Amino acid sequence: MFFPISNAHISPVYLVIVGFIIGILGGFFGVGGSFIAGPALRAVGLHWNFAVGTDLAHIVGKSIVAARRHRAMGNVDLKLGLLMAIGTIGGAEVGAQLIQMLKRQGHVDFVVSLVSIVVYLGISIFMMWESRKTLRGKRRKPMTPRDKDASAFKPVTRRIQRLKIWPMVSLPTSGIKAISIWVILAVSFVGGLFSGFLGGGAGYIRMPSMVYVLGIPTHLAVGTDLFEIIISASYGTFTHAIKGNVDILIALVMHTGAAIGAQIGAISTQYFAGPKIRLLFVPLPLIGAAIVIYTLFTGQKL
Repeated sequence: MFFPISNAHISPVYLVIVGFIIGILGGFFGVGGSFIAGPALRAVGLHWNFAVGTDLAHIVGKSIVAARRHRAMGNVDLKLGLLMAIGTIGGAEVGAQLIQMLKRQGHVDFVVSLVSIVVYLGISIFMMWESRKTLRGKRRKPMTPRDKDASAFKPVTRRIQRLKIWPMVSLPTSGIKAISIWVILAVSFVGGLFSGFLGGGAGYIRMPSMVYVLGIPTHLAVGTDLFEIIISASYGTFTHAIKGNVDILIALVMHTGAAIGAQIGAISTQYFAGPKIRLLFVPLPLIGAAIVIYTLFTGQKL
């Protein structure tokens, strides 16, 4: 099938399958799935600027479906999601401007590929270390209900929560009495920056950051991130669309599969404890890194 905006020939079946897989991952891990979608679109010939913008467009609808399901299960902190949307939108605009700068210089494909590989590998290595250490510690003693979302990184998280940088906000839904709003905005800005630069909702950065930096329970981090992605990805789609980086037809075809997968993924989270969700997350950025490396070494035009 020919997609005129991006000048690409891509099988609709391929796009539906990619969307379905990303939908499951998004519903289960609270991520946009750009670490799969971006490289998957790049692998079939799309330049990174189209892969980034189109991926943002397709995850808006998928995130609405998954966030509604998580909301019904009590896994969404609306107050936190709205606060994070502020920082994410600012970061997304900076990321989109960086893409434009690299596009003008003709280096967009190589630079974004290199950055994505480093980011994906770094996230996987850290989360593998933390989740395995947490699970090993829990094997030495029985797990109580309070330990269901234990983390080996918790001492660092508590020190961050104790930073008294005014203004402070409470997040009762997430069980946090007080935390600096600047910490929330910093986490969301970084997530937004990578969203605008690498595509998607950057949940592969924001979901772990919500757990390890803000101290949000994993299940709530998953649902809240999906809610926040609706806002930030909508803005990211708009800013990329006016720059000519969105092929809406590709996004719509991907969404047909993603909407179904998102429901399956969201429902599945209730059967796993937090540390196991984080451990299962580890291979996903590695898959994304592998796809990007493949595109670099198979003669794709960079």
